[in-house]
Amino acid sequence: MDRAELEQQLQAFHAASFGWALACCDRDREEAEDVLQTVYVKVLDGKARFEGRAAFRTWLFAVIRRTAAGHRRTRWLRRLRFIPQNGDGGSIEYDLIRSERAAALLRALPQLARRQREVLELVFYHDMTIEQAGQTLGISLGSARVHYERGKKRLAALLEES
Repeated sequence: MDRAELEQQLQAFHAASFGWALACCDRDREEAEDVLQTVYVKVLDGKARFEGRAAFRTWLFAVIRRTAAGHRRTRWLRRLRFIPQNGDGGSIEYDLIRSERAAALLRALPQLARRQREVLELVFYHDMTIEQAGQTLGISLGSARVHYERGKKRLAALLEES
């Protein structure tokens, strides 16, 4: 499909795409706009390619869902790293809490199983999809998903304990 056809298809499905992006972003309008903009750039730059294995709309909605998931992972990572969203350092109390949480995270990570830690690191620190992380580690997508989910749950439990 050439660029003109892609633009035409994106325009035809814009309203439905925005509705789906809203659903994927928990009704956060600003986040949905960011996700949809990112999707359009991916599609038009050829980073996401329509190969005709499904209907265009089905493929586009899958790209939106995966992009929204990536945005959620980025937000989660920011929270784990305790980087303020507005860019300011906050109060002394905030800095103290932030440093304590960061230390708890650093203590918890080595307690994860090796594969769980590797998958989480690839996904959150290296912005890979779970599929890419699995390929990198030489494991199936299903195994990567299991390690990812178990790692997140175990990490949350370890952080809750501390």
